[in-house]
Amino acid sequence: MDYFFEERENLRFDFYDVDSKSPNLSKHDFLGQMFCTLGEIVGSQGSRLEKSIVGIPGKKCGTVIVTAEELGCCRDSVLMQFCANKLDKKDFFGKSDPFLVFHRSNEDGSFTICHKTEVIKNTLNPVWQAFKISVRALCNGDYDRTIKVEVYDWDRDGSHDFIGEFTTSYRELSRGQSQFNVYEVINPKKKGKKKKYVNSGTVTLLSFLIETEVSFLDYIKGGTQINFTVAIDFTASNGNPSQPTSLHYMNPYQLNAYGMALKAVGEIIQDYDSDKMFPALGFGARLPPDGRVSHEFALNGNPQNPYCHGIDGVMEAYYRSLKSVQLYGPTNFAPVINHVARYAASVKDGSQYFVLLIITDGVISDMAQTKESIVNASRLPMSIIIVGVGPAEFDAMEELDGDVVRISSRGKFAERDIVQFVPFRDYIDRSGNHVLSMARLAKDVLAEIPEQFLSYMRVRGIKPSPAPPPYTPPIHVLQTQI
Repeated sequence: MDYFFEERENLRFDFYDVDSKSPNLSKHDFLGQMFCTLGEIVGSQGSRLEKSIVGIPGKKCGTVIVTAEELGCCRDSVLMQFCANKLDKKDFFGKSDPFLVFHRSNEDGSFTICHKTEVIKNTLNPVWQAFKISVRALCNGDYDRTIKVEVYDWDRDGSHDFIGEFTTSYRELSRGQSQFNVYEVINPKKKGKKKKYVNSGTVTLLSFLIETEVSFLDYIKGGTQINFTVAIDFTASNGNPSQPTSLHYMNPYQLNAYGMALKAVGEIIQDYDSDKMFPALGFGARLPPDGRVSHEFALNGNPQNPYCHGIDGVMEAYYRSLKSVQLYGPTNFAPVINHVARYAASVKDGSQYFVLLIITDGVISDMAQTKESIVNASRLPMSIIIVGVGPAEFDAMEELDGDVVRISSRGKFAERDIVQFVPFRDYIDRSGNHVLSMARLAKDVLAEIPEQFLSYMRVRGIKPSPAPPPYTPPIHVLQTQI
């Protein structure tokens, strides 16, 4: 199966006892079923999920163990270096300026360019620099697929002269430097015209090194936990929660925008957090009993322990606090970002990564402090997702997103891009199908997380922990009398 961190991929396993050769399932005994998501499997320790089989009322149906393994061929890269000898001279003055172009072959026999080397000036015996390419790009993971290499002489005007070509495959190249990896460069036109034509030079493979790229799932399998924190905007600009026009309106029949965004993102991330306890914070409200304004209060009313159980627990705490606090202002982000940053700063060994979801109706009051907080947080194992609800202009959020211009504060630039912003209104489905529109929202805000996660681990030189050993069922040895 294809795996996407940012999508909820629902799975159902049905168990049957085969009674006959009939392809009709109703002719066999149903033993039960199990529902889960692919995220739940890969997010379990060692990517091994053990779950009860259900589906027959009043009956224990046993348990099923599902393990997931990421395919290796998709993530190898190779580091290769080539040189050439006695290439054809193409330039009137001086020698040739050769470069190589690599093509992978497609299913339909056509070719796609996958790499060009640099140009080496004025030589017929060039040595190109080593280059790195993913096996996927080189041959789509198929070791026997044809790889075509063309040799050109570079011309300033772009009309590069064709010197010749040869074909090989990943399997051949993987033999490394040997007599098998010296290729004759052939120009088919010359070959057709000249009887005595031998070749237009040779290209030799100097080195071939396979590097396995570590993936997001390697860390998850090794036990890295993703900690999810939610921060909700309780400023007065959201409107009075008892009015249907309010963004915080508690409609008994459907979730408001805050609830929808929270559920969409939370239900995917929760698969990667083993204890399912999520801190939920609010900002911009006056708190009982004395009406003091807070920019990082616990939604469950317990500042010592702001954790809620599961996404449903977060939703419950959100609704409860709407009844007890007074919406106020201003809209300050820095306190909640610093709150999560304090936790992230205490575990920099790669065992935990923090994701903060801020849901807000918009115009930010502490821009300078927020930028400072984000620049500092970019050195920590954390990412920030901002979902903007309501009709406000979100120009400031686009600046925080940093996709176009990397965010900076007082001359210091963020070490990595850790903020992803989306306006909720771009995902409202006119037909009222919230399930699809929320899946799209989650997909867009979560898609960058694995890469942000990997960029932190790479910069810090943190390798994934080894996965726990695979499960082997107990073997019942039958003693036989001799």
